[in-house]
Amino acid sequence: MAVTLHDVEYIAQLARLSFTDEEKRRLTEELNTILGYMEQLNSVATDDVEPLSHVIDVTSVLRDDRHVPGLSREDALRNAPSHTDEFFKVPKVIADR
Repeated sequence: MAVTLHDVEYIAQLARLSFTDEEKRRLTEELNTILGYMEQLNSVATDDVEPLSHVIDVTSVLRDDRHVPGLSREDALRNAPSHTDEFFKVPKVIADR
């Protein structure tokens, strides 16, 4: 399927673009060149090729998730400047109405 000058004018109209006659001629040639490359790709035999998500092998650089115990309540409250037996004490941040 070849791109014609009429096709380029139609696409330009849809995209609300304006081109000179020279630009339209050049775009017609470039689009036909691109379609030629696509035809070359279509002729490649890919029947025995498995689909890939990436062209290179990708390995995760992140560590595996592991469950580790957290701080106990006593250990966490030990470092707090102010606390009760079970909670951190913080200044009041919401004013009364």
